[in-house]
Amino acid sequence: MSRWPLPEPMQAALQEARVGESAGEVPIGAVVVKDGQVIARAHNQPRGLCDPTAHAEVLAIREAARLLGSERLGECELWVTLEPCPMCAGAISHARIARLYYAASDPKGGAVEHGARVFDQPQCLHRPEVYSGMGEGEAAALLKAFFAGKR
Repeated sequence: MSRWPLPEPMQAALQEARVGESAGEVPIGAVVVKDGQVIARAHNQPRGLCDPTAHAEVLAIREAARLLGSERLGECELWVTLEPCPMCAGAISHARIARLYYAASDPKGGAVEHGARVFDQPQCLHRPEVYSGMGEGEAAALLKAFFAGKR
């Protein structure tokens, strides 16, 4: 769908979204990158883990923090297939993620360019650099197909 090859981290996030979809989860995937290498990956798992906080972003951040032995991920990037919700945006801020890349915008539940705009709030502890749109077509198509199958 893209005119150019997607960066490897976004390809990995989309693959995670597909893994989640095959498990019956909303197809959202995320990866944490440090020094150009994917160090953690996850997909949505609220249903499978019976945990409403088990969003792809939160799970990937938890794994990266565990692997690095620190709750601060200031040298890391987060690549995710959908604009983060308010909870995930808060986790990104608290983890001090340096850069956030997300594929598709989420006018209904997103909190970066829509809704709460968490990083624009004066109470926000840390504001990552934000880049959107890479892989938007692929991510949106996965989500549309998933929800069309539910109707």
